[in-house]
Amino acid sequence: MVTSRAGGARSRASSSEQRAYVLHTIAYRETSLIVELFGERSGRFAVVAKGAKRPRSNLRAVVQLFQPLLVRATGQGELQTLSQADWQGGVLLPQGQALISAFYLNELLMRLLHRDDPQAVLFEAYHDTMRLLGESGDGEAIELGLRRFEWCLLRETGYAPDLSQDTMSRPIDAERMYRWESGQGFMAVLPEPARVADPGNRPEGNLLLSGQTLLDLAQSQFGSERSRQEMKGLMRRLLSEQMGGRPLKTRQIFRHLQDFVSTS
Repeated sequence: MVTSRAGGARSRASSSEQRAYVLHTIAYRETSLIVELFGERSGRFAVVAKGAKRPRSNLRAVVQLFQPLLVRATGQGELQTLSQADWQGGVLLPQGQALISAFYLNELLMRLLHRDDPQAVLFEAYHDTMRLLGESGDGEAIELGLRRFEWCLLRETGYAPDLSQDTMSRPIDAERMYRWESGQGFMAVLPEPARVADPGNRPEGNLLLSGQTLLDLAQSQFGSERSRQEMKGLMRRLLSEQMGGRPLKTRQIFRHLQDFVSTS
């Protein structure tokens, strides 16, 4: 176990230890870092890692992305001091596509979570997804893990839509098609009942979802490949709406990499 304890006088305000992950770091003054953490009890919070940029600093080796830590922060106000960080191990560093997916999760949390808003359920989902990304190079398993996490994020932050009924207050029908209407809900598409059409034949730009996909999502069932593909479009739309339409940097990077691979 790697441990770092910052020197100096301890503040009167002190938090107990908690599990945490590093979401983002930025340089602070000459030798320190401001570290955005996602904690088991505190949610997203920021600390100063004093001296973390020094070559011989223990914090330099510990404060790393995608690795589980046990941390303690001291001080008052929004920006506390990282006084202890213990590497917990047990999670492999993601590689390849999984690494880009890990950056994607961190960007989502940075963009959608308010500071100091406890998110215990979401923390466990993040921890499980990081472990999956570190252990799996399988594209289907990664996609499954991402859909599960995205849905947990939407649900736990209060952004998940009502999946019990459509805009006319009718129960969702597995054999009908629905269109997501922002601020309203899922609008049934005529004629009714409409059998699920081939996704490849749907009008370009329209986000159409089968009722079965919505029912699967309501039950957190991700086994159907067809449902997962429709869920992917829905998740992107919902997350984009919550971020004001601003594109994610990781999604742009992934798109550029795909273009590079296809032309090389």
